Amino acid sequence: MTETQVHASDATESEPRGDLCIRTLAMPADTNANGDIFGGWLLSQMDIGGGVFASKIAKSRTVTVAIEAMNFRKAVYVGDLVSVYANLVRVGRTSITVHLEAWVVRRKELQSILVTDGNFTYVSIDEDGRPQAVRPDGAIQT
Repeated sequence: MTETQVHASDATESEPRGDLCIRTLAMPADTNANGDIFGGWLLSQMDIGGGVFASKIAKSRTVTVAIEAMNFRKAVYVGDLVSVYANLVRVGRTSITVHLEAWVVRRKELQSILVTDGNFTYVSIDEDGRPQAVRPDGAIQT
């Protein structure tokens, strides 16, 4: 089995890296009991963005199979503009691992702040929901 390895650069706190996959506004309905944005909501936004990125590479449906190395660095607040960026880490036989970074721009500020990052792994699936091979160029192997 051959694998293509592409290493995502280390997350820095100076500027987002990778492809912008999703951008949304944190709303009051997304808060936890403390009034901050619920970590599960942020994780969900990252998974949606990563799924968009992985599907673009696989040229097929993808499903999330693993989330690892999550770092919740800073809180997200109501009114923050949340952007998720993706970098390709690895393409395996049926899987794609993506490093995702969530950045926010707070109200009345211009500077982006890294709030969360982690690695998400997706598997390419066929019309019946079974794993299917992905070539590094993104074409489906039959």
